[in-house]
Amino acid sequence: MTETPVDDRGTVYVLRLFVAGPTARSSRALRNLRAVCDAHLAGRYELEVVDIYQQPELVRTAQIVAVPALVRELPKPVRQIVGDLSVEATVLRGLDIEVRR
Repeated sequence: MTETPVDDRGTVYVLRLFVAGPTARSSRALRNLRAVCDAHLAGRYELEVVDIYQQPELVRTAQIVAVPALVRELPKPVRQIVGDLSVEATVLRGLDIEVRR
């Protein structure tokens, strides 16, 4: 049986992933995040990847202190997760997505 998000209202998630250049850790975080989003938010998310070296002003604005860091801009409230996003349950909890089995 597949899992489906409890939020079936069509809420769109706006996400911003902060990474430090094209490193293995950055690639792993992006791959892990896309897997979670494709499985639980298919067609309901927008993802922007921000390289902290290319856009340092966004780092200051978002108050990022470690990378990789995921910021959920919408739905409000804003939430932040730091790390390689390898534990799906942690990512879902951080994005405030409950799944039912």
